[in-house]
Amino acid sequence: MLRLLTIEFYKLKHSRSSKVLSIAYFVILSFIALIASIEFNIGDIQVRIADQGIFNFPFIWHFNTWVAATLKFFLAIVIVSMISNEYSNRTLKQNLIDGLSKKEFILSKFYTVVAFSLLSTVFILIMTLILGYSFSDYTEFSIVTREMEFLVAYFLKLVGFFSFCLFLGVLVKRSAFALGFLFVWWIFENITYGILRWKISENLADTVVQFFPLESMKNLINLPFQRLSFIETAANQLQADISIDYAVHWYEVAIVSVWIFIFIYTSYALLKKRDL
Repeated sequence: MLRLLTIEFYKLKHSRSSKVLSIAYFVILSFIALIASIEFNIGDIQVRIADQGIFNFPFIWHFNTWVAATLKFFLAIVIVSMISNEYSNRTLKQNLIDGLSKKEFILSKFYTVVAFSLLSTVFILIMTLILGYSFSDYTEFSIVTREMEFLVAYFLKLVGFFSFCLFLGVLVKRSAFALGFLFVWWIFENITYGILRWKISENLADTVVQFFPLESMKNLINLPFQRLSFIETAANQLQADISIDYAVHWYEVAIVSVWIFIFIYTSYALLKKRDL
């Protein structure tokens, strides 16, 4: 595994666009900390975002992983470009001539996906602990470690999404077309959900679409803002029901894990059949 990772990071090291996008991704992740300094006025009342509880343990685990997950497209471009460059620069063919098997080639890409996901997860872990201990009203160990399963969900969500990007890169060979296909697939999932909900029922739509790749990844970390105390208070005053199940469920983890296997195995099967 280490040999394959060394090969991939050597290629990334000499790709200017990959370096720029990777650095930009982690720099933008750091901007989550700037949310603490945002202030705005409601009439004569000055409101600071950090004082609304978004950096309180254990909620901060949910909030930070959700925000970070929305920025994953920066690394998605790196993953897709990583595959398309293999075809355009003919390094794939050269690697195979030099003795790298097609299975090792796909595994090297998958290990890179896991490495990026793990690095991002560790980055979020460190940043969350810093922000939490700086702004949280609750710093007891039992509270700090509660809901850390969102880190696991975040890691799996990244691995799943990047594996999808890896599969698309192998499928269409061109980064622009692969990213375009990703966008089209996202539209397809939303249209399918809308049709099922309109023609049959919302329950059936939710049941069916949860097995789709992008939706299954999305379900790992649900929108966190309804958990904020001032939103819950406003909802209670308006007698509005905003209850959402925020837990990370085993079946959601299982669905995404199956998709990861499908994407990696199918990528290998496609590559194995092609005459390079």
